Amino acid sequence: MASANRWLKPEVYPLFASVGVAVGICAMQLVRNITTNPEVRVTKENRAAGVLINFEEGEKYAEHGLRKFVRNRQPQIMPSVNNFFSDPK
Repeated sequence: MASANRWLKPEVYPLFASVGVAVGICAMQLVRNITTNPEVRVTKENRAAGVLINFEEGEKYAEHGLRKFVRNRQPQIMPSVNNFFSDPK
């Protein structure tokens, strides 16, 4: 039982959290690619179809909701802090 407590120290919790978030992001991207990518064909019937010329489906995949949401926003993480330090008022 002493060996099990070696990894359960409070100092290791941020490491577990960061690795868990990274695994979650990878899993989310994998599921997204398998389910919605028009170039990925999982079933045998779809693979036999060959190369499909379907621009609407590819556009739908490339222009997902997150990209549409951030398209017209400024590329700043904290605009108020940036404005505070950059404006010469």
